[in-house]
Parts: sequence; C-alpha cells; structure tokens
Amino acid sequence: MDIVVKGRRTEVAERFRQHVIEKLTKLTKHDGKVISMDVEVTKERNPRLSGQSDRVEITCYSRGPVIRAEASAADPYSAFDVAMAKLENRLRKAADRRRIHHGRRTPVSVAAATAHLNGENTAEAATATASTSEAEETLGEPASEGVLREEGPLVVREKIHKANPMTLDQALYEMELVGHDFYLFVDKESNLPSVVYRRRGYDYGVIRLET
Repeated sequence: MDIVVKGRRTEVAERFRQHVIEKLTKLTKHDGKVISMDVEVTKERNPRLSGQSDRVEITCYSRGPVIRAEASAADPYSAFDVAMAKLENRLRKAADRRRIHHGRRTPVSVAAATAHLNGENTAEAATATASTSEAEETLGEPASEGVLREEGPLVVREKIHKANPMTLDQALYEMELVGHDFYLFVDKESNLPSVVYRRRGYDYGVIRLET
C-alpha cells in the first residue's frame, strides 16, 4: 500500500510523516484491498482559527468506493488522530456491509426505508446543507488557486468528476463513507442527475433534476 503525505501551505516534518505511515499501515486489517492513501496537511494562517489551525484530510483508495475523513485541531498530530478515528470507523462500516451482503441476510435498503419521506422543505434543506459543507471545505482557500473571478459571488473551486450511474442506496452508502452531508450522483433507474442529502435526525432527502 502506498501512503503519500503532503503539505499545503506548510512543510511536513519527517517525524510526522513516519508517524502517519506507521498508524495508517495498521488500518489494512479492515480492508486488505486498499491500494493507496493520501494524507494532506493544511495550515490555516487566520489567527482567529488558532484552535483549528491544522487540518488533516485522509483519502483511502481501494477497489471499492473512495473513503475519506478529515479533522482540524491546534496541531497536526491531534488533527490526524481524530481524522484517523473517523476513517477507521468508516472502513469498519464498509467491511461490515461487505460481510452482510456476502452472507445469507439481505438488509433493507436505505432507499426503501426512507421512501415515505415527503419533499417538504427539500430545496431549502439541500441549499443550506450544501452551503455549509462547501464553506467548510473552502475555508482559508487562497485566492490564487483556481479562483474564478466574476461579478457577484466568488467561485473558489471548480471540480469535474467522472460518475457511473448508481442506485439511491449506493449513493447513501458512499455519502457516509466520505463523511459529507450531501452526495451528487446519476440515478441508475431514472438516469437523472440527483442529490441525496441528510435531513434532521436519520432522515434523508433526494433532489432530481429534469431538463
């Protein structure tokens, strides 16, 4: 398994790099098919965020879905420990799911369990959730990195992802693995661009786009 540790707006100490590699190597017990892990350490220069000045994001690539976890703390070691705990929990959930699906029991899909949900306040909930998650992701982003400047709101980052059509249940599963509150996907049944998002408690909502 390849482990790449890199810094963003900061230098990564060799001692920290070895600490990360040693800890992450042990996580292969949950998934022996892990191909690589990327660890990115970001330094926040804003003095108001001194208690969360170091952010660590871990991305795990295997033959299955991508699994991601991140955390912020006053130092990189603390941030890494929290992010690693989140990642280990998600790897364990993924392993449990594989064991259930390969066994005799077939669990009720999340899509079926949430089919009764109505669309009340759907657009408002999705907009609020998306805004919160994007704000957290782009916090402290320098203006020189891929910024698109036009009149009106500032577009900080633009991403293009390849997507294979998937079921609603699979989209919910992958949303949990990356730790986001929403997930954009192409619905396999309707072939429509769709967004599943987390609502209050354990409820989920879905938005589909028609042209």
